[in-house]
Amino acid sequence: MFSAVEILDAKTKDKLCFLDKVEPNATIGEIKSMFHKSHPQWYPTRQSIRLDAKGKSLKDEDVLQHLPVGTTATFYFRDLGAQISWVTVFLTEYMGPLVLYLMFYFRVPFIYAAKYDFTTSKHWVVHLACMCHSFHFVKRLLETLFVHRFSHGTMPLRNIFKNCTYYWGFAAWMAYYINHPLYTPPIYGEQQIRLALVLFLFCQIGNFSIHIALRNLRPPGSKTRKIPYPTKNPFTWIFLLVSCPNYTYELGAWLGFTLMTQCLPVAFFTLVGFIQMTVWAKGKHRSYLKEFRDYPPLRSPILPFIL
Repeated sequence: MFSAVEILDAKTKDKLCFLDKVEPNATIGEIKSMFHKSHPQWYPTRQSIRLDAKGKSLKDEDVLQHLPVGTTATFYFRDLGAQISWVTVFLTEYMGPLVLYLMFYFRVPFIYAAKYDFTTSKHWVVHLACMCHSFHFVKRLLETLFVHRFSHGTMPLRNIFKNCTYYWGFAAWMAYYINHPLYTPPIYGEQQIRLALVLFLFCQIGNFSIHIALRNLRPPGSKTRKIPYPTKNPFTWIFLLVSCPNYTYELGAWLGFTLMTQCLPVAFFTLVGFIQMTVWAKGKHRSYLKEFRDYPPLRSPILPFIL
């Protein structure tokens, strides 16, 4: 038995499309493709199909006959705007800070006074900070290409401008002061720098370990969600207490970089990043609790027993 599908504009309630003889086992993704044929300007990844005009978007894998609809299914469409792939967004976000920081490190002309063009700092912590910053963003670029598996292939194009402003702007601000000819090393000297380096590297390894563990939860091409658990890797044991330990390690790495450079812009970047990661971690934690009834009750979103 076939079904009929009508698609209305979520804002105006005008009928945009009527699909006759739709298979009951058709997915939302397939319905999007049918809708795209009659409205080529709205390609599938740009579409949000909902049961209610103000409701949440249905998943592409949702099946028509499993949804609470009658023989004529009414859906509401909302335009998500122009889309761009997550990989492209991440590569752009992370390449910018890498290049910008190196420009300040090598003191290219027109950044500092002309007499400092292409000079190098006399403080070894400045060179160490450049290596750590470069390592962090090269790691992110490689993870984007070879590790991460995204549940959604695209994101709104407008986000790339917002995200690049954040990453590129902070990178330039931090790099300007760390590589400035008048920069002074941390107050406690080598002991502080070495402690900070250990914290930074420890958390970078931990962050990478979590990304590998999360990748292994999702087979290639799948959108399956599972509860992440600790593996044999000791860096993943933090899963016993935290839902999003990748953010926990990320915070630790930037705390280490702040301690290493003793630079106020770095501290501010770390604070802003912590606030944003807390928002993301809380959202993911709520999602886990809602989706999995047996979700471990001792876990906190980002900081064990605290937050």
